[in-house]
Amino acid sequence: MSSRLVTDPSILADAQKSNHAFTPREVVSELDRYIVGQGEAKRAVAIALRNRWRRQQVPEELREEIAPKNIIMIGPTGVGKTEIARRLARLSQAPFIKVEASKFTEVGYVGRDVESIIRDLCELAINMVSEEEQRAVQAQAAERAEERLLDALLPAPIAGPGAAPPAPSPEASETREKLRKLLRLGELDDRLVDVELSEDAAGPSLSIMTPQGVEEMGVQFRDLLGGMMPKRTRQRKMKVSEARDALADEEAAQLVDQDRVRELAVERVEQSGIVFIDEIDKVAVGSGGGKQGPDVSREGVQRDLLPIVEGSTVQTKHGPVRTDHILFVAAGAFHLAKPSDLIPELQGRFPIRVELSSLDKDDLVRILTEPTNSLVRQYTALLATEGIELDFQEGGVRAIADVAAAVNERSSDIGARRLHTVMERLLEPLSFEAPDRPSGRVVIDAALVEERLSDLVENTDVSQYIL
Repeated sequence: MSSRLVTDPSILADAQKSNHAFTPREVVSELDRYIVGQGEAKRAVAIALRNRWRRQQVPEELREEIAPKNIIMIGPTGVGKTEIARRLARLSQAPFIKVEASKFTEVGYVGRDVESIIRDLCELAINMVSEEEQRAVQAQAAERAEERLLDALLPAPIAGPGAAPPAPSPEASETREKLRKLLRLGELDDRLVDVELSEDAAGPSLSIMTPQGVEEMGVQFRDLLGGMMPKRTRQRKMKVSEARDALADEEAAQLVDQDRVRELAVERVEQSGIVFIDEIDKVAVGSGGGKQGPDVSREGVQRDLLPIVEGSTVQTKHGPVRTDHILFVAAGAFHLAKPSDLIPELQGRFPIRVELSSLDKDDLVRILTEPTNSLVRQYTALLATEGIELDFQEGGVRAIADVAAAVNERSSDIGARRLHTVMERLLEPLSFEAPDRPSGRVVIDAALVEERLSDLVENTDVSQYIL
């Protein structure tokens, strides 16, 4: 029985808007649209996502005791680890952040503080919730923006010193309504108008330099200065169509309750946040050899990560954030290290371990053609803008996959990422000449692939072709 049950993007969009809890089979079906193979990993993340919903249904006293089942994905580069996590976050509409473990170092070394992961995740959630709240007040914001735009198009008479503003005359009111009608019909969209927009007093140029690991101090100091300085406005001359959008955005931001945004964002991070830690193998002791120097910092990073993964409270500018129920997904190739090289305490916090398989030629053929965003579809759409119709023959697609697999075997195996290199090299002449050549159909068959890519296969030094 096929697991491809959800393939219509509109159905998925409607489900997300209604907070539909996807079943594991539906999640796998959606992941199948973008990722070839790796069924075990897809099932693991689908169950993890469903468990987030299940936890919300149990009695509250038991809910706090149910910890997320963190996942560690093991597999070579380019087989879909990052894409699985990214698509999962988009599907669940949850705050999601991807970090590389190698960018963090133990406290006391030069590098980023691991707690900044949660602070960055919180900022992403703030932006996400703020956009949702602004969409909810969009109609009201549009009405207020229309009134401000009419004020700019038909300024009210200026009252004398100490005098009350004069009441609008019947003629002025009639003119305003005529302008409103023209504005709504779009007949004034190209007219230039002077509008007054708010400007952040701190300005984009304000920068606070802080030591590594205490970036939050700089953020709080910058916010403090911004709160002490008065808000400023600036006059801008712009088209009516642009002014309407700018004023609506400003009004929507003013209508949103920022305290509510912070509360909802923190709750969303705590209850449904997802952290994807890539290159976890790079901080495993043994990945660099030796017992001095780098290994000390690697183990320190693991010990700094441990409290966050176990469950702790991280102080952010939006308040304390508990990490007890954040889902952590780690991934690594583990070429030079093994999962057992991680400290035992950290291993125990990733109870679900899935291995992703390397890609063979058949997988590469499917990756080229099956996913919604396949390279064949991408390049076909790109060159169609120049009037060029690409016709990928089955033999041509197979030949492209053969070249990619051969280069992967001969040099570093970078999985499906090699297809980008091969496709770009294959279509480079056509991409360059497309604007100057007549429109028409171009057949990509095995003979063309052999002609243009034979040197890529035969040349043992392929480093010059790696993008």
